[in-house]
Amino acid sequence: MSTESMTAAEANTNEQNKKPAKSFSLMQGRHRGRLAQIPIYLGKDFRMFIYQNDWKVLPMAALIAGMIAFVVGENMFVTMEGTFQCSLALTCICIWNGFFNSIQSVCRERPIIKREHRSGMHISSYITAHLIYQMFLCVMQAVLTVVVFKMVGLKFPEKGFITSWFLLDIWITLFLTTYAADITSLFISCIVHTTTTAMTVMPFMLIFQLVFSGGAFTLSGPAAVLTNVTISKYGLVALCAQSNYNSLKSVTLWNTIFKLRERSEEIKEALYLIEKEGQLENILAESGKSMQVAAYEMTKTNIYSCWGHLLFFTVLFAVLSIIVLEFIDNDHR
Repeated sequence: MSTESMTAAEANTNEQNKKPAKSFSLMQGRHRGRLAQIPIYLGKDFRMFIYQNDWKVLPMAALIAGMIAFVVGENMFVTMEGTFQCSLALTCICIWNGFFNSIQSVCRERPIIKREHRSGMHISSYITAHLIYQMFLCVMQAVLTVVVFKMVGLKFPEKGFITSWFLLDIWITLFLTTYAADITSLFISCIVHTTTTAMTVMPFMLIFQLVFSGGAFTLSGPAAVLTNVTISKYGLVALCAQSNYNSLKSVTLWNTIFKLRERSEEIKEALYLIEKEGQLENILAESGKSMQVAAYEMTKTNIYSCWGHLLFFTVLFAVLSIIVLEFIDNDHR
């Protein structure tokens, strides 16, 4: 082979060797910015939504909403007891949906995150993509919950207290509650290292939110203070306030007395006279006045305060998620 041919061959070889380095450099340049990385990881999240069955959280949310609406929905906005039970159930739905959405979303790909972080991935971009994606899930779950309750025949008030539409008011509360729970769970997913640990922690989180919601149990002392750090409290209070809980009638006293009618002829006769004279509604209304709860007062200040606390939890745990995950390179386990 001539010297000229060898020189040309070496030149071609050198040129080929340079191409991969050039391609890698271009890739780094294209993905270097934080904003530029967000759509990349957001696209990955939506591909997982479609191809890895993450979409199943949506029909699950609709199914759970249907079960709750079937059991306690008919007394919502009618009696204090029915409104409280349905509000508590709706709050639990939101927290369950939010926790289940993201409890495994980070820990299941922890080795990949560690590798990509060392290659130039920005944690803030990665978490921001998750925030956007999880917001999409929460929006859809809140919509499905309202739609399912509407489909089963639940009669919502037409006029909203905050906006012009009550359905929009209650949707905002459902969304904020679900999203706050979602981002709290995202933070837990950033801390734990395996999906097994994540699924072990989640039941404890659910129980904590239920027990210290301030609605399921009567709390006092230090236990009552813990309600202030739960998402469930503010979701429940907002729903009860929006439903105008304190203006509704209470049936607890009447139902208790009604059960005693077979034990006493005097009670049976008294109940008969009350119904005959049309005094039942007045008694139920007076019972409701004695059962009012100051925390459920229907004021814009009260509702805005609940929404503000839910937003605070969302922002807090979003920031903590970024901070915690920034130290992923220090994890040698």
